[in-house]
Amino acid sequence: MLSRTTASIARAAASSSASIAPRAAILSSVRTYASAAESSTKPPVALYGIDGTYASSLYIASAKTSTLDTVDRSLKSLKQLLDKDPKLTNVISSPTLSAPDKAILVAEISKAVPGASGDKNFKNLLEVLAEHNRLGLLSGIAEKFAVLMGAHRGEVEAVITSAQALDQKTISRLESAIGKSKYIGQGQKLKVVNKVNPDVLGGLVVEIGDRTIDLSVSSKIAKLNKLLTDAL
Repeated sequence: MLSRTTASIARAAASSSASIAPRAAILSSVRTYASAAESSTKPPVALYGIDGTYASSLYIASAKTSTLDTVDRSLKSLKQLLDKDPKLTNVISSPTLSAPDKAILVAEISKAVPGASGDKNFKNLLEVLAEHNRLGLLSGIAEKFAVLMGAHRGEVEAVITSAQALDQKTISRLESAIGKSKYIGQGQKLKVVNKVNPDVLGGLVVEIGDRTIDLSVSSKIAKLNKLLTDAL
């Protein structure tokens, strides 16, 4: 369904003359959405960036209506759709979408994502993003919301970046080592995510919360280059 919608919206967007919303209007929409969602329930961790602000506001609103798990499932499904269809991501990120285009996109996304059509908080998020030409933030919001839900469930995410995908045996060994470290508190659950970035060349970069342990070859080369430059 979304693939057909992608093509039709792309054609409509090509002839649209809508402009990008001014930054002030975007920030205003964030504040408005956050104000509407305000409650005594606070996100378990602080997030930054516009996508982090939207994710935090959505968390507050969903916690207030006891729909955190429902919204979490909807965002995960949406993230999978966006990851599978790069064209869809390009279309919803277009600054030239007309009001009818955006209304169609919101409707189609709501239909395609399980549980989305019945959740007012998720629908409100889509409408606010569409109104200010920020549907392209959806993937980032989904990632940030997952961070909030992980913290809500007592999970600590360790992101291990390597030049090539790690095998399960290596991941298990790293998981065991990190689990016994000072970075994981009592009662917390460790979640290991392996990301691939050829630029690290070799070795690993481990990120746990706001801590980064850089054991990559690229980092060592950069340090060596600096030492050589300073010596000359």
